[in-house]
Amino acid sequence: MRICLLTVFILWAGDAAVHADWPQFRGPDGQGHATDVNVPLRWSETENVQWKTPVPGEGYSSPVIKGDQIWMTAATEDGKSLHAVCVDLTSGEVIYDEEVLTPSDAGSKHGLNGYASPTPVVDDEYVFVHFGGQGTVCLNHDCQIVWKNTELPFSAVQGSASSPILHDGLLILTCDGNDTQFVAALDRKTGNVQWKESRTHYEGMGKTKDFFKMAYSTPLVGRVNGIDQLVSTAADHVAAYDVQTGEEIWWMPYIGCSQVARPSFGHGLFYVVGTLKLDDHCIYAIRPGRGRTESDRVVWQRSQGVGHVPSPLLVGQELFFVNDDGIATCVDALTGEEHWRERLGGNFRASPIEVQGRIYFSSEQGKTTVLAAEKNYQVLATNELDAVFLASPAVSDNAIVLRSSTHLYRIE
Repeated sequence: MRICLLTVFILWAGDAAVHADWPQFRGPDGQGHATDVNVPLRWSETENVQWKTPVPGEGYSSPVIKGDQIWMTAATEDGKSLHAVCVDLTSGEVIYDEEVLTPSDAGSKHGLNGYASPTPVVDDEYVFVHFGGQGTVCLNHDCQIVWKNTELPFSAVQGSASSPILHDGLLILTCDGNDTQFVAALDRKTGNVQWKESRTHYEGMGKTKDFFKMAYSTPLVGRVNGIDQLVSTAADHVAAYDVQTGEEIWWMPYIGCSQVARPSFGHGLFYVVGTLKLDDHCIYAIRPGRGRTESDRVVWQRSQGVGHVPSPLLVGQELFFVNDDGIATCVDALTGEEHWRERLGGNFRASPIEVQGRIYFSSEQGKTTVLAAEKNYQVLATNELDAVFLASPAVSDNAIVLRSSTHLYRIE
Protein backbone atom coordinates (compact mmCIF):
# COMPACT_ATOMS: atom_id res chain seq x y z
CA MET A 1 0.00 0.00 0.00
CA ARG A 2 1.28 3.45 -0.87
CA ILE A 3 1.84 5.78 2.08
CA CYS A 4 0.92 9.46 1.85
CA LEU A 5 3.53 11.77 3.39
CA LEU A 6 0.94 14.39 4.32
CA THR A 7 -0.21 13.89 7.89
CA VAL A 8 -4.00 13.78 7.81
CA PHE A 9 -6.30 12.38 10.47
CA ILE A 10 -10.03 11.75 10.33
CA LEU A 11 -11.73 13.52 13.22
CA TRP A 12 -14.96 12.37 14.76
CA ALA A 13 -17.67 14.86 15.60
CA GLY A 14 -16.04 16.30 18.71
CA ASP A 15 -15.05 14.91 22.08
CA ALA A 16 -18.57 14.93 23.52
CA ALA A 17 -20.18 13.31 20.50
CA VAL A 18 -17.93 10.37 19.73
CA HIS A 19 -19.34 8.22 22.53
CA ALA A 20 -22.82 8.21 20.97
CA ASP A 21 -23.76 5.11 19.02
CA TRP A 22 -24.69 6.98 15.84
CA PRO A 23 -24.45 10.67 16.76
CA GLN A 24 -24.70 12.45 13.43
CA PHE A 25 -25.46 12.10 9.73
CA ARG A 26 -23.40 9.15 8.48
CA GLY A 27 -22.39 7.90 11.93
CA PRO A 28 -19.56 8.33 14.44
CA ASP A 29 -16.93 9.40 11.92
CA GLY A 30 -19.37 11.12 9.57
CA GLN A 31 -18.41 8.72 6.78
CA GLY A 32 -20.86 5.83 7.13
CA HIS A 33 -18.80 3.32 9.15
CA ALA A 34 -20.19 1.19 12.00
CA THR A 35 -18.27 -0.95 14.48
CA ASP A 36 -21.10 -3.34 15.48
CA VAL A 37 -20.40 -7.00 14.69
CA ASN A 38 -23.77 -8.78 14.70
CA VAL A 39 -25.85 -6.63 12.37
CA PRO A 40 -28.22 -8.84 10.36
CA LEU A 41 -27.54 -9.69 6.75
CA ARG A 42 -31.13 -10.56 5.80
CA TRP A 43 -34.60 -9.26 6.68
CA SER A 44 -38.13 -8.74 5.41
CA GLU A 45 -41.44 -7.50 6.82
CA THR A 46 -41.74 -10.90 8.58
CA GLU A 47 -38.10 -11.65 9.39
CA ASN A 48 -35.62 -9.91 11.72
CA VAL A 49 -37.85 -6.89 12.35
CA GLN A 50 -37.83 -6.39 16.13
CA TRP A 51 -40.28 -3.51 15.89
CA LYS A 52 -41.88 -1.19 13.34
CA THR A 53 -43.23 2.14 14.60
CA PRO A 54 -45.21 4.85 12.79
CA VAL A 55 -43.31 8.15 12.86
CA PRO A 56 -45.45 11.25 13.49
CA GLY A 57 -45.33 14.06 10.95
CA GLU A 58 -43.27 14.25 7.78
CA GLY A 59 -39.50 14.31 7.60
CA TYR A 60 -36.49 13.13 5.59
CA SER A 61 -33.88 13.51 8.33
CA SER A 62 -31.91 10.37 9.10
CA PRO A 63 -32.10 8.85 12.60
CA VAL A 64 -29.33 9.47 15.13
CA ILE A 65 -28.84 7.40 18.29
CA LYS A 66 -27.54 8.07 21.79
CA GLY A 67 -27.95 5.27 24.30
CA ASP A 68 -31.58 4.12 24.20
CA GLN A 69 -32.81 7.20 22.35
CA ILE A 70 -33.34 7.60 18.61
CA TRP A 71 -33.80 11.22 17.49
CA MET A 72 -35.26 12.60 14.26
CA THR A 73 -37.03 15.73 13.08
CA ALA A 74 -40.50 16.05 11.58
CA ALA A 75 -42.89 18.73 10.36
CA THR A 76 -46.56 19.20 9.71
CA GLU A 77 -47.61 19.12 6.08
CA ASP A 78 -47.75 22.91 5.86
CA GLY A 79 -44.30 23.29 7.47
CA LYS A 80 -45.54 25.67 10.17
CA SER A 81 -44.94 23.30 13.07
CA LEU A 82 -41.43 21.84 13.36
CA HIS A 83 -40.78 18.98 15.77
CA ALA A 84 -38.07 16.99 17.52
CA VAL A 85 -39.08 13.31 17.74
CA CYS A 86 -37.54 10.71 20.06
CA VAL A 87 -38.16 6.94 19.90
CA ASP A 88 -37.04 4.33 22.42
CA LEU A 89 -34.42 2.09 20.81
CA THR A 90 -35.48 -0.99 22.77
CA SER A 91 -39.27 -0.83 22.48
CA GLY A 92 -39.93 1.39 19.47
CA GLU A 93 -42.24 3.59 21.57
CA VAL A 94 -42.43 7.28 20.64
CA ILE A 95 -41.18 8.99 23.83
CA TYR A 96 -41.22 12.63 22.73
CA ASP A 97 -42.83 14.56 19.91
CA GLU A 98 -42.02 18.16 20.80
CA GLU A 99 -42.91 21.23 18.75
CA VAL A 100 -39.76 23.39 18.76
CA LEU A 101 -40.36 26.06 16.10
CA THR A 102 -43.51 27.60 14.60
CA PRO A 103 -42.55 29.67 11.55
CA SER A 104 -45.22 32.01 10.24
CA ASP A 105 -44.03 31.41 6.68
CA ALA A 106 -42.81 27.91 5.94
CA GLY A 107 -41.61 28.84 2.45
CA SER A 108 -41.51 26.53 -0.54
CA LYS A 109 -39.84 23.17 -1.06
CA HIS A 110 -38.89 20.76 -3.82
CA GLY A 111 -41.13 17.76 -4.47
CA LEU A 112 -38.33 15.47 -3.25
CA ASN A 113 -37.51 17.55 -0.18
CA GLY A 114 -39.42 18.55 2.95
CA TYR A 115 -39.44 20.96 5.87
CA ALA A 116 -37.52 18.59 8.18
CA SER A 117 -34.60 17.20 6.16
CA PRO A 118 -31.40 18.10 8.10
CA THR A 119 -30.34 15.25 10.40
CA PRO A 120 -29.91 16.07 14.13
CA VAL A 121 -26.61 15.73 15.95
CA VAL A 122 -26.35 14.51 19.57
CA ASP A 123 -23.78 14.40 22.34
CA ASP A 124 -23.78 13.34 25.99
CA GLU A 125 -25.74 16.43 27.10
CA TYR A 126 -27.71 17.79 24.20
CA VAL A 127 -29.70 17.13 21.04
CA PHE A 128 -29.38 19.72 18.27
CA VAL A 129 -32.08 20.01 15.61
CA HIS A 130 -31.74 22.32 12.62
CA PHE A 131 -34.33 23.50 10.11
CA GLY A 132 -32.27 25.60 7.73
CA GLY A 133 -33.16 29.28 7.68
CA GLN A 134 -36.06 28.69 10.09
CA GLY A 135 -33.67 28.16 12.97
CA THR A 136 -31.75 25.80 15.22
CA VAL A 137 -32.79 24.39 18.60
CA CYS A 138 -30.83 22.71 21.40
CA LEU A 139 -32.66 20.31 23.74
CA ASN A 140 -31.55 18.14 26.61
CA HIS A 141 -32.25 14.41 26.57
CA ASP A 142 -35.49 14.99 28.44
CA CYS A 143 -36.65 17.00 25.42
CA GLN A 144 -36.54 20.32 27.28
CA ILE A 145 -35.45 23.27 25.16
CA VAL A 146 -32.10 24.75 26.25
CA TRP A 147 -31.79 27.47 23.60
CA LYS A 148 -33.04 28.55 20.18
CA ASN A 149 -31.25 30.52 17.47
CA THR A 150 -33.38 32.08 14.72
CA GLU A 151 -30.86 34.81 13.88
CA LEU A 152 -29.31 33.15 10.81
CA PRO A 153 -32.09 33.30 8.21
CA PHE A 154 -31.63 32.41 4.58
CA SER A 155 -33.99 31.56 1.74
CA ALA A 156 -34.10 28.00 0.41
CA VAL A 157 -36.81 27.81 -2.23
CA GLN A 158 -36.31 24.04 -2.58
CA GLY A 159 -36.04 23.41 1.17
CA SER A 160 -32.97 22.83 3.36
CA ALA A 161 -30.99 19.62 3.87
CA SER A 162 -27.47 20.34 5.17
CA SER A 163 -27.08 18.74 8.61
CA PRO A 164 -25.33 20.36 11.60
CA ILE A 165 -22.13 18.89 13.01
CA LEU A 166 -20.31 19.23 16.34
CA HIS A 167 -16.63 19.89 16.81
CA ASP A 168 -14.66 21.10 19.83
CA GLY A 169 -17.57 22.86 21.52
CA LEU A 170 -18.94 24.33 18.30
CA LEU A 171 -22.13 23.55 16.44
CA ILE A 172 -21.34 24.15 12.78
CA LEU A 173 -23.97 25.03 10.17
CA THR A 174 -23.69 25.26 6.40
CA CYS A 175 -26.27 27.70 5.05
CA ASP A 176 -26.26 27.86 1.25
CA GLY A 177 -29.50 29.57 0.25
CA ASN A 178 -30.60 31.15 -2.97
CA ASP A 179 -30.25 34.62 -1.42
CA THR A 180 -27.15 34.29 0.77
CA GLN A 181 -24.51 31.65 1.43
CA PHE A 182 -22.39 31.30 4.57
CA VAL A 183 -20.90 28.91 7.12
CA ALA A 184 -21.40 29.60 10.82
CA ALA A 185 -20.25 28.19 14.16
CA LEU A 186 -22.40 28.47 17.31
CA ASP A 187 -21.39 27.89 20.90
CA ARG A 188 -23.01 24.53 21.69
CA LYS A 189 -24.00 25.60 25.21
CA THR A 190 -25.53 29.00 24.41
CA GLY A 191 -26.32 29.09 20.71
CA ASN A 192 -24.38 32.34 20.34
CA VAL A 193 -22.60 32.86 17.02
CA GLN A 194 -18.82 32.41 17.39
CA TRP A 195 -18.02 33.12 13.77
CA LYS A 196 -19.82 33.52 10.46
CA GLU A 197 -18.00 33.34 7.13
CA SER A 198 -19.67 34.34 3.87
CA ARG A 199 -19.06 32.12 0.89
CA THR A 200 -16.72 33.65 -1.67
CA HIS A 201 -17.94 33.13 -5.24
CA TYR A 202 -14.76 33.70 -7.16
CA GLU A 203 -14.50 35.10 -10.64
CA GLY A 204 -14.67 32.37 -13.26
CA MET A 205 -17.01 30.06 -11.36
CA GLY A 206 -19.67 30.73 -13.97
CA LYS A 207 -22.49 31.64 -11.62
CA THR A 208 -24.66 34.63 -12.47
CA LYS A 209 -27.99 33.80 -10.83
CA ASP A 210 -28.50 33.48 -7.08
CA PHE A 211 -30.80 30.49 -7.63
CA PHE A 212 -27.83 28.39 -8.71
CA LYS A 213 -25.91 29.10 -5.49
CA MET A 214 -28.08 26.79 -3.37
CA ALA A 215 -26.47 23.64 -1.93
CA TYR A 216 -27.33 20.98 0.64
CA SER A 217 -24.09 19.24 1.62
CA THR A 218 -23.05 18.43 5.20
CA PRO A 219 -19.42 19.38 5.96
CA LEU A 220 -16.66 17.15 7.35
CA VAL A 221 -13.80 18.07 9.71
CA GLY A 222 -10.29 16.71 9.21
CA ARG A 223 -6.88 17.60 10.64
CA VAL A 224 -4.25 18.57 8.12
CA ASN A 225 -0.75 19.23 9.43
CA GLY A 226 -2.11 20.00 12.89
CA ILE A 227 -4.92 22.33 11.78
CA ASP A 228 -8.59 21.30 12.00
CA GLN A 229 -10.13 21.97 8.60
CA LEU A 230 -13.86 22.18 7.93
CA VAL A 231 -14.41 21.00 4.36
CA SER A 232 -17.73 22.26 3.05
CA THR A 233 -19.14 21.70 -0.42
CA ALA A 234 -20.90 24.74 -1.89
CA ALA A 235 -22.88 24.96 -5.12
CA ASP A 236 -20.00 26.10 -7.32
CA HIS A 237 -16.92 25.30 -5.26
CA VAL A 238 -15.58 23.37 -2.29
CA ALA A 239 -13.73 25.22 0.45
CA ALA A 240 -11.83 24.38 3.64
CA TYR A 241 -12.09 26.64 6.69
CA ASP A 242 -10.19 26.87 9.95
CA VAL A 243 -12.70 25.39 12.41
CA GLN A 244 -11.86 27.82 15.23
CA THR A 245 -11.89 31.05 13.21
CA GLY A 246 -13.78 30.43 9.98
CA GLU A 247 -10.82 31.62 7.92
CA GLU A 248 -10.78 30.10 4.42
CA ILE A 249 -7.73 27.88 3.88
CA TRP A 250 -8.17 26.47 0.38
CA TRP A 251 -10.86 26.25 -2.27
CA MET A 252 -11.56 24.69 -5.65
CA PRO A 253 -14.13 25.93 -8.19
CA TYR A 254 -16.36 23.91 -10.50
CA ILE A 255 -19.42 24.71 -12.57
CA GLY A 256 -22.61 23.43 -11.00
CA CYS A 257 -25.29 23.85 -8.36
CA SER A 258 -27.32 21.98 -5.70
CA GLN A 259 -24.51 19.81 -4.33
CA VAL A 260 -25.78 17.29 -1.75
CA ALA A 261 -23.22 14.56 -1.00
CA ARG A 262 -21.05 14.78 2.11
CA PRO A 263 -17.26 14.68 1.54
CA SER A 264 -15.15 11.67 2.50
CA PHE A 265 -11.59 11.79 3.79
CA GLY A 266 -8.65 9.39 3.82
CA HIS A 267 -5.19 8.64 2.39
CA GLY A 268 -4.39 12.36 2.63
CA LEU A 269 -7.23 13.17 0.22
CA PHE A 270 -10.68 14.73 0.42
CA TYR A 271 -13.20 13.01 -1.85
CA VAL A 272 -15.68 15.68 -2.90
CA VAL A 273 -18.71 15.41 -5.16
CA GLY A 274 -18.98 18.51 -7.33
CA THR A 275 -19.86 18.97 -10.98
CA LEU A 276 -18.25 19.34 -14.37
CA LYS A 277 -21.38 21.12 -15.56
CA LEU A 278 -24.86 21.63 -14.08
CA ASP A 279 -26.07 18.01 -14.28
CA ASP A 280 -22.76 16.15 -14.65
CA HIS A 281 -21.70 15.17 -11.14
CA CYS A 282 -18.08 14.33 -10.53
CA ILE A 283 -15.93 12.97 -7.69
CA TYR A 284 -12.72 14.93 -7.15
CA ALA A 285 -9.87 13.44 -5.09
CA ILE A 286 -8.22 16.57 -3.72
CA ARG A 287 -4.92 16.92 -1.90
CA PRO A 288 -5.36 19.82 0.56
CA GLY A 289 -3.06 22.82 0.41
CA ARG A 290 -3.36 26.60 0.51
CA GLY A 291 -5.31 28.97 -1.72
CA ARG A 292 -6.87 27.92 -4.99
CA THR A 293 -6.61 24.21 -5.77
CA GLU A 294 -4.93 23.85 -9.15
CA SER A 295 -4.87 20.72 -11.31
CA ASP A 296 -1.74 19.37 -9.64
CA ARG A 297 -3.67 18.92 -6.37
CA VAL A 298 -6.54 17.05 -8.04
CA VAL A 299 -5.13 13.53 -7.89
CA TRP A 300 -7.99 12.12 -9.97
CA GLN A 301 -11.55 12.89 -10.96
CA ARG A 302 -14.42 10.79 -12.28
CA SER A 303 -17.89 11.67 -13.54
CA GLN A 304 -19.12 8.31 -14.77
CA GLY A 305 -21.70 6.72 -12.46
CA VAL A 306 -21.56 9.52 -9.84
CA GLY A 307 -24.85 10.37 -8.15
CA HIS A 308 -26.36 13.69 -7.18
CA VAL A 309 -27.60 12.84 -3.67
CA PRO A 310 -25.93 9.71 -2.12
CA SER A 311 -22.53 10.27 -0.50
CA PRO A 312 -19.50 8.14 -1.47
CA LEU A 313 -18.25 5.52 1.00
CA LEU A 314 -14.53 5.01 1.60
CA VAL A 315 -13.56 1.53 2.84
CA GLY A 316 -9.84 0.86 3.01
CA GLN A 317 -8.34 1.63 -0.39
CA GLU A 318 -11.66 1.37 -2.24
CA LEU A 319 -14.30 4.05 -2.79
CA PHE A 320 -17.90 2.89 -3.31
CA PHE A 321 -20.75 5.02 -4.62
CA VAL A 322 -24.17 4.71 -6.21
CA ASN A 323 -25.90 7.13 -8.53
CA ASP A 324 -29.51 8.23 -8.31
CA ASP A 325 -30.51 5.63 -10.93
CA GLY A 326 -29.16 2.64 -9.02
CA ILE A 327 -25.78 2.00 -10.66
CA ALA A 328 -23.14 1.16 -8.04
CA THR A 329 -19.41 1.57 -8.65
CA CYS A 330 -16.18 0.62 -6.89
CA VAL A 331 -12.93 2.42 -7.70
CA ASP A 332 -9.41 2.50 -6.31
CA ALA A 333 -9.37 5.43 -3.87
CA LEU A 334 -5.78 6.35 -4.72
CA THR A 335 -6.03 6.30 -8.51
CA GLY A 336 -9.73 6.37 -9.46
CA GLU A 337 -9.28 3.15 -11.45
CA GLU A 338 -12.59 1.29 -11.76
CA HIS A 339 -12.86 -2.17 -10.21
CA TRP A 340 -16.52 -2.78 -11.06
CA ARG A 341 -19.76 -1.04 -12.00
CA GLU A 342 -23.11 -2.85 -11.67
CA ARG A 343 -26.81 -1.98 -11.68
CA LEU A 344 -28.57 -2.54 -8.35
CA GLY A 345 -31.97 -1.44 -9.62
CA GLY A 346 -34.24 1.25 -8.21
CA ASN A 347 -33.49 4.86 -7.34
CA PHE A 348 -31.24 6.08 -4.53
CA ARG A 349 -31.16 9.09 -2.23
CA ALA A 350 -29.93 7.40 0.97
CA SER A 351 -26.16 7.16 1.48
CA PRO A 352 -24.62 3.69 1.91
CA ILE A 353 -23.09 2.44 5.16
CA GLU A 354 -20.38 -0.14 5.90
CA VAL A 355 -20.62 -2.72 8.69
CA GLN A 356 -17.93 -5.38 9.15
CA GLY A 357 -16.91 -5.51 5.50
CA ARG A 358 -20.48 -5.33 4.17
CA ILE A 359 -21.98 -2.36 2.35
CA TYR A 360 -25.70 -1.65 2.70
CA PHE A 361 -27.37 0.27 -0.15
CA SER A 362 -31.02 1.22 0.54
CA SER A 363 -33.19 2.27 -2.41
CA GLU A 364 -36.25 4.50 -2.51
CA GLN A 365 -38.28 1.40 -3.37
CA GLY A 366 -37.56 -0.24 0.00
CA LYS A 367 -34.86 -2.66 -1.17
CA THR A 368 -31.54 -2.90 0.64
CA THR A 369 -28.78 -4.61 -1.33
CA VAL A 370 -25.85 -5.86 0.74
CA LEU A 371 -22.51 -6.13 -1.07
CA ALA A 372 -19.08 -7.29 -0.02
CA ALA A 373 -16.73 -4.33 0.43
CA GLU A 374 -14.31 -5.85 -2.07
CA LYS A 375 -12.69 -5.20 -5.42
CA ASN A 376 -14.82 -8.00 -6.86
CA TYR A 377 -18.57 -7.46 -7.13
CA GLN A 378 -20.43 -9.83 -4.79
CA VAL A 379 -24.07 -9.58 -3.70
CA LEU A 380 -24.47 -11.02 -0.20
CA ALA A 381 -28.21 -10.41 0.26
CA THR A 382 -31.20 -8.52 -1.08
CA ASN A 383 -33.80 -7.39 1.46
CA GLU A 384 -37.18 -5.79 0.76
CA LEU A 385 -39.63 -3.91 2.98
CA ASP A 386 -42.96 -2.26 2.21
CA ALA A 387 -41.33 1.15 2.49
CA VAL A 388 -39.91 4.21 0.76
CA PHE A 389 -36.37 5.05 1.92
CA LEU A 390 -35.04 8.58 1.52
CA ALA A 391 -33.21 8.78 4.87
CA SER A 392 -29.86 7.04 5.43
CA PRO A 393 -29.55 4.06 7.85
CA ALA A 394 -28.19 4.20 11.39
CA VAL A 395 -26.54 1.40 13.38
CA SER A 396 -26.48 0.75 17.13
CA ASP A 397 -26.71 -2.15 19.56
CA ASN A 398 -26.09 -4.65 16.73
CA ALA A 399 -29.20 -3.41 14.95
CA ILE A 400 -29.90 -1.33 11.85
CA VAL A 401 -32.42 1.47 12.26
CA LEU A 402 -34.20 2.44 9.04
CA ARG A 403 -36.50 5.40 8.62
CA SER A 404 -39.04 5.15 5.81
CA SER A 405 -41.44 7.85 4.70
CA THR A 406 -43.95 6.62 7.31
CA HIS A 407 -42.26 4.26 9.79
CA LEU A 408 -39.12 3.53 11.78
CA TYR A 409 -37.74 -0.04 11.77
CA ARG A 410 -35.34 -1.82 14.11
CA ILE A 411 -33.70 -4.65 12.14
CA GLU A 412 -32.01 -7.21 14.37
